[in-house]
Amino acid sequence: MADPTAFADWLRARGAALSLGGVVLVAEEGLSAAIAGEAADVLAMEAELQALPGLAGLPVKHNRCERRPFSRFKVSVKREIVAFGVPGVSGMQAGTHVSPQRWRELLDDPDTVVIDNRNSFEFKLGRFRGAIDPGVAHFRDFPAYVEAHRAEWQGKTVAMYCTGGIRCEKTAAWMQAQGLKVAQLDGGILNYLATFDDAAADWQGECYVFDKRIAIDAAARETGTTAEQVFTDPADAWRLARAKRLDPAADD
Repeated sequence: MADPTAFADWLRARGAALSLGGVVLVAEEGLSAAIAGEAADVLAMEAELQALPGLAGLPVKHNRCERRPFSRFKVSVKREIVAFGVPGVSGMQAGTHVSPQRWRELLDDPDTVVIDNRNSFEFKLGRFRGAIDPGVAHFRDFPAYVEAHRAEWQGKTVAMYCTGGIRCEKTAAWMQAQGLKVAQLDGGILNYLATFDDAAADWQGECYVFDKRIAIDAAARETGTTAEQVFTDPADAWRLARAKRLDPAADD
């Protein structure tokens, strides 16, 4: 993004005009957005974005919701889409993407190490079979975890995943530079659940989503799990407060 601030202003105006809700992060390195509204309005925004210079072919994922998952349309300008904590690391394509079909094969490969590239509270709620929880409280702690295990992963495929794929975009090229063979699930968990009718054979539990639905099952359906049930650790009190702000009483 040549001018993230100007682009954010344009997004706010278009989001308001189309009566959309969502959370959008804009940085020089790119764009990450979860946008919701009536289907026609969402598709209109999608088309407008893909018509902009540099955004042709912008990858998107669709998920039908039973209720509106966002009350507001919030656009924020950030230094990084997600804070990785390693200078010089960008979200550039690393040539490490694998399809959901290939991912399913990797889950059965004994020479694969499956890493959950999310926070521990998300892993506890649901995970791919055989996945390892790095035990990080913040994404910026992930590089230290990789450094500590790099030697034992040599000769194996390090298959990693996150909710929508953004975290993996930040880590894949860096991990390759550390001498690791990396495979990242293209489109993340959400793409996998949308691909297979029998995703429950590989996905255990629920997937935390950062909106009013809180969690979805392997069929991408809202589960009824509450934020209070997810954030039971006192250290996650701020996460609970943030989740509750997504669902103000005025929307009931």
